[in-house]
Amino acid sequence: MKHSLAMILCAFVVSINGFAPKLNRHVIYKTCRLFASTTADEKLSNTVADDTRLSRQDLSLGIRTVTNELDIVTSHLKARRASTDTIKAAQGVADIQAQRVALIQERDRNLNIRKEASAKVGMIMRQGDEKDEVELERVKADSTKAAEMADKAEAELSELEAQQNSLLAEIPNLLDDRVPDGVDDSENTVVDTWGSPDDLKKELEWPDDFTPKWHDDVALGVGGYQAEAAVQMSGSRFVALSGDIARLERALGSFFIDRHGMNGYTEVSVPYVVSRQALEGTSQLPKFQDDLFAISSESHTCNGQDAFLIPTAEVPVTNLHMGSVLEESDLPKKYVAWTPCFRAEAGSYGRDTKGLIRTHQFGKVELVKITTPETSDEEHESLTKDAEGCLQALKLPYRKVRLCSGDVGFSARHCYDLEVWLPGAQEYREISSCSNTGDFQARRMALRYRPVPPPAEGKKKPKKLKPVLCHTINGSGLAVGRALVAVLENYQKPDGGIVIPEVLRGYMGGQEIINPP
Repeated sequence: MKHSLAMILCAFVVSINGFAPKLNRHVIYKTCRLFASTTADEKLSNTVADDTRLSRQDLSLGIRTVTNELDIVTSHLKARRASTDTIKAAQGVADIQAQRVALIQERDRNLNIRKEASAKVGMIMRQGDEKDEVELERVKADSTKAAEMADKAEAELSELEAQQNSLLAEIPNLLDDRVPDGVDDSENTVVDTWGSPDDLKKELEWPDDFTPKWHDDVALGVGGYQAEAAVQMSGSRFVALSGDIARLERALGSFFIDRHGMNGYTEVSVPYVVSRQALEGTSQLPKFQDDLFAISSESHTCNGQDAFLIPTAEVPVTNLHMGSVLEESDLPKKYVAWTPCFRAEAGSYGRDTKGLIRTHQFGKVELVKITTPETSDEEHESLTKDAEGCLQALKLPYRKVRLCSGDVGFSARHCYDLEVWLPGAQEYREISSCSNTGDFQARRMALRYRPVPPPAEGKKKPKKLKPVLCHTINGSGLAVGRALVAVLENYQKPDGGIVIPEVLRGYMGGQEIINPP
């Protein structure tokens, strides 16, 4: 409310400036900034004193929302345990909006002065010999000055808008009201569990005194794990697989792709190198540049932009429709892609250094949906079930958790993680993350759809409706490397062999067991 008053004040001062041209416009901006900044500081301090997250309602994260609903946005940033800089970025977006109003008013006022002066010049010129040369020069000078002032205001406006968009890019999505409050993954909520860690133990007849091995030791035991050779050629967090273990990894990816194809997903093959713009569209940039593998500009650029290896197929698959206007009748779009993924894992130094859990390069089958706002929640649940179906087909015990406010991803408004049981490590580990981003990504990549118009009355043509932002949903279906980890640990035998899950045997030429040499 007070930010709206700030804009009204700015507009009022500018209108006064129209009657008093000698008033320095920098006084206007200083007044607007002071009022807006004070207002934002008050809102921020009020929200800090109140730890309750306000309802997202039907809001989406755009400049208008940040400006008019700063208290809601700030409460969500606090719930996410966002940094002070991020909270200040939201305040900055709101502050700049008031300044933009003043600049727009000034630009338009000067454009009107120029228009009126140009009309006067024409009228004086039409007077023939009776024209007043002094008046003519004065009016021309007024027109030129007004044009210069309008151009200057337009340049300042462009600069402000760039600053505002840069700040907006630092702000994560608003949270769904179903997201529980919490600091980190220890406060995620278990929604459901499937299977028991004891089921496969009984089926494989593990003796009571058997201690299951870690996956890398299992793979090493059958001669399929080449960690030292990979590190020697590529550095830490790279691995090489061989023989039946490499075939088993390929079988998993092929099984996932085929299963999702039967569930109506369209398989796509996409580039593994993408532009900065594509990564900004799906919001990996600018926030997470340190986690990306950048390609030197001397080697390659993407249409003149910085180039990066993909961190997930979500980036190229979702960006297939960047800048597009789709038809509602063509939604939802359902895509599946199996790609390598490359992540620098800059924030995970010293974590998960053993085995395949956290590597710089890994395979993943990605699911992406593009939907309408009305169907996105339903499609999110459906996509999550499709990922769960892969685990169930492999008979791998898992649990489904709803991520808390401090753990949910930057672009997600609501997210489920699927965590598979690893008997070697004696813990559940994430194997899929299924996120509904709402229109957060679509806004960044200008992805819209045109709603189906209501039936026309009589002989009138149906009225074309304005395009609306799509919703985007993504999830792993599944991470192939971690699926391999789960199979190796859950299907290992006390003698060192590995039983091949039944659904994968057709991809392994009918082979049922991988025996140690």
